[in-house]
Amino acid sequence: MSIKLAVLGDSIAWGQGAAREQDRLAPRLVEGLTTHGYDVTSRVFAVPGARSAGLATQVASCVPWGPELAVVVIGANDLTHLEPLDRAVEALAQAVRRLRAAGAEVVVAPAPDLSAVPHVPAFLRDAVRAAGEELRTRQAAVVRRERGRVADEDQRASRAFAVDRTLFSADRFHPSSAGYAVIADSLLPTVLAAARAREAA
Repeated sequence: MSIKLAVLGDSIAWGQGAAREQDRLAPRLVEGLTTHGYDVTSRVFAVPGARSAGLATQVASCVPWGPELAVVVIGANDLTHLEPLDRAVEALAQAVRRLRAAGAEVVVAPAPDLSAVPHVPAFLRDAVRAAGEELRTRQAAVVRRERGRVADEDQRASRAFAVDRTLFSADRFHPSSAGYAVIADSLLPTVLAAARAREAA
């Protein structure tokens, strides 16, 4: 089956830090879907540095293309810029709602655990972890409310980053090529479930 995959969100969705373009998130997701029999056309609408409020512009660009599957990676910049949670969560809800109304299955990778980032001081890690957990919990609730799917709910990717520094790129914040492989693997089961649901529709 052929499927149109859109990737929206922030620098992780865009692929910042990967050594090669094919190591970025979208190509890795395409590879995973192709392995399972899908003929995938992909487009990346993500913008490095984007916060949830920026999703509206991305969705407006994305919808006319007619995506059948949309993957949204968002939340890290809301945390680093201390964005009010109510505003961030509502912006995500609106994005999922618009994508679903346009006929796309939607998979959201919520905010990562930024306490794993190497340059976060040890004395701040508990507070950073707690802030991330609160945002993720609220993101997951609105995604389900808007009939989207939440990926990597057990935070397998964040746990891997916490113990393996090679998963970070040279800036010690964005993923390396190896890091994107871990993220893609953590998202793929939910992405495949969404693709199968779209196929069955």
